[in-house]
Amino acid sequence: MRTTLLCLLRREVSSLPRKTNVTRATTSCAYSTQATQAFSPARRRTARRGTLLHNVIVAQKRAFSGTVQRRYTDTFDPATIERESDNVDVCIVGGGPAGLAAAIQLKQLANEAGNEDFRVLLLEKSGDIGDHIVSGNVLEPSAIDELIPDWLSEDNPSRFEHVTPAKSDKMRFLTEKYAIPIPSPPQMNNHGNYILSLSQFCKWLGERAEELGVEVFPGFAASEVLYEPDGSVKGVATNDLGIGRDGKPKDSFERGMEFHARVTLLAEGCHGSLTKQVIKKFDLRRDSQPQTYGLGLKEVWEIEPEKFKKGEIVHTMGYPLPADTYGGSFMYHFGDNMVTLGLVVGLDYPNPYLSPYAEFQKLKHHPLFASVLEGGKCISYGARALVEGGFQSIPKCAFPGGALIGDTAGFMNVPKIKGTHTAMRSGMLAAQATYNALSNTDNGTVFLFEYEDGLRNSSIWKELKEVRNMRPSFGTRLGLYGGVMYSGLEAYLFKGKTPWTLKHHGTDPDSTKLASECKKIEYPKPDGVLSFDILTSVSRTGTNHEEDQPVHLQVKDWDKHTDISWPKYKGVENRFCPAGVYEYIEDPTKKHGVRFQINAQNCIHCKTCDIKVPAQDINWQTPQGGEGPKYFMT
Repeated sequence: MRTTLLCLLRREVSSLPRKTNVTRATTSCAYSTQATQAFSPARRRTARRGTLLHNVIVAQKRAFSGTVQRRYTDTFDPATIERESDNVDVCIVGGGPAGLAAAIQLKQLANEAGNEDFRVLLLEKSGDIGDHIVSGNVLEPSAIDELIPDWLSEDNPSRFEHVTPAKSDKMRFLTEKYAIPIPSPPQMNNHGNYILSLSQFCKWLGERAEELGVEVFPGFAASEVLYEPDGSVKGVATNDLGIGRDGKPKDSFERGMEFHARVTLLAEGCHGSLTKQVIKKFDLRRDSQPQTYGLGLKEVWEIEPEKFKKGEIVHTMGYPLPADTYGGSFMYHFGDNMVTLGLVVGLDYPNPYLSPYAEFQKLKHHPLFASVLEGGKCISYGARALVEGGFQSIPKCAFPGGALIGDTAGFMNVPKIKGTHTAMRSGMLAAQATYNALSNTDNGTVFLFEYEDGLRNSSIWKELKEVRNMRPSFGTRLGLYGGVMYSGLEAYLFKGKTPWTLKHHGTDPDSTKLASECKKIEYPKPDGVLSFDILTSVSRTGTNHEEDQPVHLQVKDWDKHTDISWPKYKGVENRFCPAGVYEYIEDPTKKHGVRFQINAQNCIHCKTCDIKVPAQDINWQTPQGGEGPKYFMT
């Protein structure tokens, strides 16, 4: 879609007079609710293209060659071609719960004030909204109830229909063969919550955003932060298309596009690539502890009707993870005979031989899960890193010209196993602060002081502060059982009112021990019924990448990486990746007898490699827009 769009842009722009110098468009970009509701998805996409074409053409100040195809020399530098640009009021990067909530809130505020010319643009790297979204998910509805009060109302023809009210909570401690009932902490009470597919929910939010006039553009991967001369954020640029694997432009080369905004909100999800850049540039972690992460792996199954218990929620801890590894599993019954189950593994695990993917496959053979899954069919798989640092690891969230919102800032409540409501709440707070700031000034750098203050006075701050000591308690010398006991005291007795704040024990890559210090783990072969090999699972993600493009998993020197990683960690990358992206292949011509290989086309954008690799020499960057997984029901 994006290649076609940019080609159309160039044709239209090249037909303009050579000295075009038109000021920014003031035509409203809002769509009427009635008109948008009547659109099919295809017509909505066409409307989006037309809107962007109009805005860029009217705002255009340059003229370009109308040549359809260009031949490039080996010395050609793509940066010599100036990028097209568009000016908006607010640019949001990321179409997850936080970004969509912010976009909706902004347009609600603007429309209520009669400011229909207020432009809100949302860029999403996946081909369609929701395609890259994977989560549990049991939704706490506090934020959506405020944002769209009639989201479940029978009187609302656009209501969200794919919810299952939570009916029961069970907590189990697993041994290899048994599931021992244990009390559920109060934070895990799901009364009044809803089981749903977050992917479906985000698709629905995207439609609501478009109805309000948000310019939603999936397939546009923001790859660069743009800065004003004073150092403040000016906006973002999308990546170039048509670059070969060798780094040279192909005949299909298309330069990326710039989006300039008074305020840029980064809603990239956990460990965002642009978020890393602004955190480093503005030193946003100067007063916070390093972030710590987990890896969540999930499957969706259709099970036999007699085994289905609609609304049942089960959480576990213990088996199959070793005592030195934080994590747990979940199983939710939702929809019609559907079960979602998954495993979360703390990425501060020490043993480089541990494979989160293999642990997940092993989990399904436990009687608690096997008794439900046998006779069923796995229809979907996904995996994504998630933030676990909590209160101690929240960075400064506002920076000159923008802010961090949602999981990219780290608002997940780990004891609750929930982050959607806090992500949405942060997006709404940022939207309110943004609209107020832009309403009070017409020019100059915007700093969202109100957002920082709003966070500290919000329910996000209160609930994360209350549980701040639970996750780090598992990193003490007391280990798993000490963490369980301390967390019980926090949940039932202290309730977050202790005068101390525990620190995280270090970063996730630094937690990885040498292979020589650890016991090698041998995993059973998948049976193809309950457990599956990794490539079978990857096929269920729908992931797709053009092979003739630069590897978006950037390692400067593959041989140097092998020199550092293989002798110490014996292929930890093979095992921490849940998609089979990394391999060490036997090669007698190489120094260590192995050759490091990256199968980038398998990538499902989980970001685990960027987080966990001990040498910290893998840099995850966005591939071409519209690529990656196409998740279903996740």
